[in-house]
Amino acid sequence: MGKEQVFKGVIPPVSTLFNEKGIVDEIQMSRLIDFLIDQGVNGLFFLGTGGEFSQMSTDERKKVAEFAISYVNNRVPVLIGTGSTNTREAIELSVHAEQIGADGVVVINPYYWTLSEENLLSYYGDIAKSIDLPIILYNLPNLTKQDLTADLVLKLVDQNENIVGIKDTIDSVGHIKELILTVKGKHPHFSVMCGFDDHLLNTLQLGGDGVISASGNFAPELSVGIYQAFQKGDLEKASRLYKQLAVLPLLYQIDSPFVNVVKEAMKLCGMDISTYVLPPSKALSKEKIKEVRNVLEVANILPSTTKV
Repeated sequence: MGKEQVFKGVIPPVSTLFNEKGIVDEIQMSRLIDFLIDQGVNGLFFLGTGGEFSQMSTDERKKVAEFAISYVNNRVPVLIGTGSTNTREAIELSVHAEQIGADGVVVINPYYWTLSEENLLSYYGDIAKSIDLPIILYNLPNLTKQDLTADLVLKLVDQNENIVGIKDTIDSVGHIKELILTVKGKHPHFSVMCGFDDHLLNTLQLGGDGVISASGNFAPELSVGIYQAFQKGDLEKASRLYKQLAVLPLLYQIDSPFVNVVKEAMKLCGMDISTYVLPPSKALSKEKIKEVRNVLEVANILPSTTKV
């Protein structure tokens, strides 16, 4: 009997919301968490790229993780981002996540040095040995400058039984397909989740498992709707929603980092939140906020009260 799959469906990478002094606003975070759970998501991922982990200290990351796990309170699975440029910090954060009750960790590969394969295998292997929690690999070569290839991922899964999935944030259906054929072909329980919104339907049709993408914060009805429709065999509805979802990656070209763009989209979609972002990110200009609004209008997801 094979292993049971751990993670699938729609797991938004939750934005971390702050007050104007850069302190986590637990009231706003609580409302966001409740909203996402009410929308039918299959889990929540805290301290990913959009959660601004790379702008936080180790202690700040731990505090966000503690609040998130406590507030979600087992309503849906919680994933915590614990990757780092150094293995010791990644292990410390992963052990902490396990101690406070996370359901799994998401681990990006180091993003300063390009590692030899031997060092990359040992980075993930050392983390895997330090915890019993399920581990989701996080492939984001645009930022790390190093791709987690299907062959490398297969080696990691062969060597570490608690590595159970990947968030593949890459603009290549071929890469996603290769992961499904190479890794999932040998380990059917392995979860292949796309990281870009517009690959959700492709990923599902190829035999993948779901999506972990930023639009889940402000338009979860689209990705959740596509996933649920696909599960029911309603491809007409899935395709119709996909046409709206496929527009949204235009948002991520408006600024870099695009965490401010996501928060402005959340606000335009009707959420009463602070759009403060940690430096070096800055508030969006009025011109760029107009660009965000234009994309949301094309996707037809703005509430009628905010349409011009």
